[in-house]
Amino acid sequence: MLTLEFYKIGEDEMWLPYVEDGVSCGKPSPAYQQVIRRLSLQQELVKNPNSTLYARVCGQSMIDDGIADNDLLVVDRSLPPESGKIAVCFLDGEFTVKRLQIDSQGLWLIPANQAYSPILVTEENHFIIWGIVTHVIKSLA
Repeated sequence: MLTLEFYKIGEDEMWLPYVEDGVSCGKPSPAYQQVIRRLSLQQELVKNPNSTLYARVCGQSMIDDGIADNDLLVVDRSLPPESGKIAVCFLDGEFTVKRLQIDSQGLWLIPANQAYSPILVTEENHFIIWGIVTHVIKSLA
């Protein structure tokens, strides 16, 4: 299971310098024109501020989906849970992040690491889908 710390999205916005034309991941472009604008990460990452929060990841069960220990998740509680979406869930007293899978057997929580097993949610479980993960913020330094 993953443990998560939650941080509520505030009303304060911080505008950061932003290179609007993009940065090439292929061949460097000599015609690059440096156009710097201002960007609000909150406006870019948060579509529903009143129902969005951040959660810090602790664990490795989702590494094959690009979610690793200490990443910061943007979680929107207003989005509907759907099969295939990655969700923060509360299962039997613990938070976990897994991909939702709904099939004829019921609701499964699917890890993205073969070292972990899928979890079938049953009526015996205390289970809540806390919100849908919309973005992953990682540190590369």
